[in-house]
Amino acid sequence: MTDAREAAGPNGEAPARHTPGTPCWVSLMVHGLAATEDFYGALFGWEFRPGPQQLGPYVRAVLDGREVAGLGRLPPERHLPIAWTPYFSSPNADRTAESVRSCGGTIGVGPRDAADAGRLAIGSDPSGAVFGVWQAGAHLGTAVSGVPGTPAWNELLTFESASVAKFYRTVFGYEQESTEPAEPAVSTGSDYVTLRRDSEPVAGIHGLGQALPRDRGPHWVTYFEVADVDDALALLARLGGQALRPAHDTKHGRVATVTDPEGAEFALLQRPL
Repeated sequence: MTDAREAAGPNGEAPARHTPGTPCWVSLMVHGLAATEDFYGALFGWEFRPGPQQLGPYVRAVLDGREVAGLGRLPPERHLPIAWTPYFSSPNADRTAESVRSCGGTIGVGPRDAADAGRLAIGSDPSGAVFGVWQAGAHLGTAVSGVPGTPAWNELLTFESASVAKFYRTVFGYEQESTEPAEPAVSTGSDYVTLRRDSEPVAGIHGLGQALPRDRGPHWVTYFEVADVDDALALLARLGGQALRPAHDTKHGRVATVTDPEGAEFALLQRPL
């Protein structure tokens, strides 16, 4: 990821737009919105303000007054997996959606306007992993990173990396990939690709083969930065979350894979000092 500590400039000017193709937002749709707000508010110190309501009740999580993520309520008739979804910045959501389709992916929602905030599309890659496309209007996306409570990295867990990496490279214009993880991987293994934009790591693709959980299938995992992984794990358990994989050390920091009370998977990352 590009480790910009804040999207705002050094003199407090308006936040900069995210570079096309870079992760610019993460969003979670759940059944119990109020309970989910309580969980993440206690875990990450988030507060909440209303967001666009075109897809139903939706709030934006803020940290020290700056927006970091979104939470929404799933319509009762939709039986979709509860999962964090990364959104990738696009200068034109309609063109990106067409590229997704032409490269073998699908678009399930949109493109459609989210009031004056921007224009979005939600789709899936050829392996079935869900992601979003965001064309910024008034809402530019995540406004701060590099501090506890903010998204730190996004990683796709899939069967194999080569074909799906080609899809994302074609759709979003990523440069030649590195096979060395640029950030901590959720699971160990040699089939790993790092996607880059302007020479900076943007996201990871991890091919797990038959080790990929069959009940989940290919899916994106968002890492959130915390000050201390072990303290965060203890708090998460008290709040009703569960650890899927215990804390372990990597060269990029200490990591644990967890779920919230509704089963949404994410990872906790403690950067090395």
